[in-house]
Amino acid sequence: MDVIHALWQGLAVATTPENLAWALAGCVLGTALGVLPGFGPSVAVALLLPMTFHVDITQAFIFFIAIACGGMYGGSTTSILLNIPGESASMVTAMEGNRMALSGRAGVALATAAIGSWLAGTLAALLVVWVAPWVAGIASRLGPAEIFMLMVMALGAVSAAIGKSTLRGMTALFVGLALACVGADSVTGVERWTAGWPLLLDGIDMVLVAVGLFVVAEVLHAAMFEGRGRRTLNTVGRVRMSSQDWKRSWRPWLRGTVIGAPFGCVPIGGIDMPTYVSYASERYMVRDAYRAEFGREGAIEGVAGPEAANNATVTAALIPLLVMGIPTSNTTAVMLGAFQNYGVLPGPQWFTSGHSFVWVLIASLFIGNAMLWVLNMPMVRMWTVLLRIPRPQLYAAMLVLAAAGVYGMRQSVGDLLLLYGMGLLGVAMRRFDFPLTPLVIGVALGPLAEVQLRQAVAVGNGSLAIFVQQPLALTLLMAVVALVVLPRALQGWANHRMAQARATAQQEQL
Repeated sequence: MDVIHALWQGLAVATTPENLAWALAGCVLGTALGVLPGFGPSVAVALLLPMTFHVDITQAFIFFIAIACGGMYGGSTTSILLNIPGESASMVTAMEGNRMALSGRAGVALATAAIGSWLAGTLAALLVVWVAPWVAGIASRLGPAEIFMLMVMALGAVSAAIGKSTLRGMTALFVGLALACVGADSVTGVERWTAGWPLLLDGIDMVLVAVGLFVVAEVLHAAMFEGRGRRTLNTVGRVRMSSQDWKRSWRPWLRGTVIGAPFGCVPIGGIDMPTYVSYASERYMVRDAYRAEFGREGAIEGVAGPEAANNATVTAALIPLLVMGIPTSNTTAVMLGAFQNYGVLPGPQWFTSGHSFVWVLIASLFIGNAMLWVLNMPMVRMWTVLLRIPRPQLYAAMLVLAAAGVYGMRQSVGDLLLLYGMGLLGVAMRRFDFPLTPLVIGVALGPLAEVQLRQAVAVGNGSLAIFVQQPLALTLLMAVVALVVLPRALQGWANHRMAQARATAQQEQL
């Protein structure tokens, strides 16, 4: 009953006219940016984050959560109509959704994506309500050694699971940790990697890193490497699902929610993996009568399941962020940077001390998802107008907004130089297939992990042996090694066996 009472109080605060206006603005802007090719929820939050530094923290984070929800949904529109995923998680939606569009069923694909997003987001928000306080009770009993190893597990797992190469993921992670070390040491005051530049004494701001890597890098990469060919925009058609469409969609919505929610709670691969798992499960479980639609004219199950999975994952990712301050995706890493800029750090104390702010944020999840459903069903055709904006003008506007937002933080030209430096770094990483997520999470989590490491070593009287003497810390250390090494070892073993099988088959043919 305490949980219900706390949620009710959070809803009372979140539904004030001013807060509802911020939620509505976040849904509209998040969806509008998510619709644009290449701009997903993390880009939307990063772009608009600097604009809210003089806004009350409650309203700012209601705004951010609504942006994240809207950006996730908006990515399905461009995936279905243009076959251009806004984020990697929308690639699976494009596989079947664009084929449905080519078959004249784009409106049906957009409808099942919208309803699945709302249903999965709402069910995952209920999971946050009931699971987060329980997890907070456990987390409040952990010492600095266990918390540090949890952070190491998050960093290692995300770096190993995202991208095609563990080496590239780990390299990106260490670059992020190195950037997090820039500035004056918080304990000793010693300058670290500042090159004598006074601007760097306060470190490199997480907001600047996020805007540079996501917004500036995206625009520069598109300008430098994308072609100028015209893309065909498929017509929307009727945005209404028949009874048969409903019958084929409701099970994938529920299965996608069940698959996606656990992936959001633990750092095992971001939001990409559950969408692929959901797609594979739908291909396996689809009725024989509809199996031939996959990969040809487009199966509605291949849109409904993955869309539900990625929205459930994004919503459930708030559990490790709010309970332990551990981000598991680009979007939650940017939000953690926003928390730090407001001078607050999420953690189990928010739940154990009855902090009202956290329940307002959780309540805003329900409000944001409801607003998206009401807005996006009748407004799908309006969002497609944004896809007709010429790219040069669109990208120029994005650069102006990014530069204005970062300059407004401290009115520093040096910040603009750092912004475009981060943008060029992001272009190089994209060009050579280095994942951005480990770098961003390294920058966001690095300072917090350093604090926990120092506290753990102090508790252990200056010895690192505390990490193997504490049973839970040792267990987490073994889990880190397994998450980093085991998947690649199994993949290498499987490749070796396949190569042996091919060689044997060739010898038998001879």
